[in-house]
Amino acid sequence: MGTRPGPAAPFHSVHYVLRVLETVFRHGDGVTDTRIASESGLPAAHLPALLALLVREGYVERLPDGAYVTGDSLALLGSCEARARTLEAKVRRSLDRLRDSLGAAVYVSRYVDGEIRVTQVAAGPGTPAVREWVDFEAAAHASAVGKCLLTQLDQDGRRDHLSRHKAARLTSRTITDERALLSHLAGQPPMAPALDLQEYAVGTVCAAVPLTAGATVGALALSLPVERAHRLREAAAALGREAAPLALTLTVQGGRDAWGPSC
Repeated sequence: MGTRPGPAAPFHSVHYVLRVLETVFRHGDGVTDTRIASESGLPAAHLPALLALLVREGYVERLPDGAYVTGDSLALLGSCEARARTLEAKVRRSLDRLRDSLGAAVYVSRYVDGEIRVTQVAAGPGTPAVREWVDFEAAAHASAVGKCLLTQLDQDGRRDHLSRHKAARLTSRTITDERALLSHLAGQPPMAPALDLQEYAVGTVCAAVPLTAGATVGALALSLPVERAHRLREAAAALGREAAPLALTLTVQGGRDAWGPSC
């Protein structure tokens, strides 16, 4: 007869699985197998088989760069807070990849309770975010994000917003006449990028496309220094192609709210 494992062996296996999952969960942006082994205490020789099992069952996901992140199965088992963190991390990774591919700072925003909220930003040393020198919620008339969100409202919704946030002149290019602004918004094609050509801030150009996820009014945007303005339309077209996959992630994993799981 072969040697039978000691009675504690299965519990050691479960213990290691939990330690690996805890390690992956702590590192929302991804963690290498070397670090998983170090932090979980699992012998390195046993880790590949365990990670392969967890990937196959959907508890962890292996990214193209080899790092591991939490998978959909683990998110579904977690608390509402854990699911929200998983969704946020997944969106952040998508934005980071988009920032790097476009060579531009990237933003996700939504219209909540009559106000603009920029919920996530992916920027870096070579792709600086626009300096928010005037609150975005007060500058919908001048920013690409704001105009994109307003175009998704009906005429009464737009008028209501502008009645609460008067169109102040921020640069020489800012549209401040309410009638002209409403006409501009009404004439904006539904899926065409909204542009900000130094209307919000001198030295910066921006583009935004609708991010339709569930019932949420949202926008996916980018900004570029004005010296790279020649790239804006090409980058905006690429941004539009990426909006649908991101909206799908938000809708499927976020549920009815789309920016947070329904629990």
